[in-house]
Amino acid sequence: MKAKIMKNIIFKNKKEFRKYCKNRLKNCKNRIKRDFFVNQKLMKYIDEIRAKNILLYMPLKEEADIIKLLQTIRKRDRFAVFVPFMEGVSFKMVKFRLPLYIKKFNIKEPKNSFAISKRIDLAIVPTLGVDGTFRRIGFGKGMYDRFFESLPYRPKIAFVESVECFTASHVGESHDIQADIYITPYKTIRRGQR
Repeated sequence: MKAKIMKNIIFKNKKEFRKYCKNRLKNCKNRIKRDFFVNQKLMKYIDEIRAKNILLYMPLKEEADIIKLLQTIRKRDRFAVFVPFMEGVSFKMVKFRLPLYIKKFNIKEPKNSFAISKRIDLAIVPTLGVDGTFRRIGFGKGMYDRFFESLPYRPKIAFVESVECFTASHVGESHDIQADIYITPYKTIRRGQR
């Protein structure tokens, strides 16, 4: 289904939209090509906003694979890369370093660190879909929502996914995080520029 048609579909709630997005993702073809484009667009955005301290995620099978981006920015001295380290129902940022260990939900993460994390300029966040208020419809655990609520500042936030799943419906809730930009392989949408 084309994105233009999807925008006209009215979703009653987050659960219904999440199910729709999961189905689109499940039927997505050419993931390697799509993720290549996502990585390119993310690098352009990082350069555009001159981000130096970046929170990335370690992708799960259904999320946009941003490992190439991670490898690219780790080679450059100007960047500090952080990833989530799960703690209870949320997570904290830890500096990316090897080796990685598989934890709950099959998420890869480095060992815990007790060093105080730097203030991040940009957070790259996986999403299932984005609603008409630019709120994240995620996988239903609420970890990103709790993490950002705990930050005393607001970094730039980029939502990414391998297949566009955007609706004009307002299905998100007030606690759902909002992005500054939504990046998919073939479309980039900035909040307020639809």
